[in-house]
Amino acid sequence: MLNSAKPSVVSAEPEPITLDWPATALLIIDMQRDFMEPGGFGETLGNDVSQLARAVKPIGAVLTAARDSGMLVIHTREGHLPDLSDAPPAKIERGTPSLRIGDPGPMGRILIRGEAGHDIVPELYPLDSEIVIDKPGKGAFYATELGEVLEKYGIENLLVCGVTTEVCVNTTVREANDRGYRCVVISDGCASYFPEFHEMGLKMIKAQGGIFGWVADSAAVLEAMRVSTT
Repeated sequence: MLNSAKPSVVSAEPEPITLDWPATALLIIDMQRDFMEPGGFGETLGNDVSQLARAVKPIGAVLTAARDSGMLVIHTREGHLPDLSDAPPAKIERGTPSLRIGDPGPMGRILIRGEAGHDIVPELYPLDSEIVIDKPGKGAFYATELGEVLEKYGIENLLVCGVTTEVCVNTTVREANDRGYRCVVISDGCASYFPEFHEMGLKMIKAQGGIFGWVADSAAVLEAMRVSTT
């Protein structure tokens, strides 16, 4: 179990990072049907949602290891109240999507809490014991209880993955960095509708000596977790 494991080194960029596992949580960002599946918000914006599927298997592997080890697991979901009182007009009105936030779609109202499309994909569905943070914005700290949760559990390090790399993942990592958390972004556990944005999003995080955090692939994270318990 990682709650009694010794610290270990994750092979990462721009340099290896030593993690104290009892003070580390897995944060899975917005792996929701509205972003991942046809008919959801991502597709209404004209995106190829199949681009995001590549992140599911790597996240699943780390999620399984985290569960087996007793690591704190936190899932986030972006979405809004049914009356849209927490959705700024500028967000609802931007662009020319085929359906806007709140409109009826194949999986219920687009990006609305409680609708089928707002929920997490079956492959990564949270256990009843895991924490789910509902957020109205792109960052997981804005207007949520995430900061209080991390403080309660004594978390100092975050393993971050999810979608999309350049939007909700990057925004959350930047918010976390400003709050003093050390973030390791799982490169193959993130994805974007635009592969070039995924690549640049990761580069932004690890640039200038890790200005926002570290980047490692799932294999490196899994190996470090294994080493810490042997």
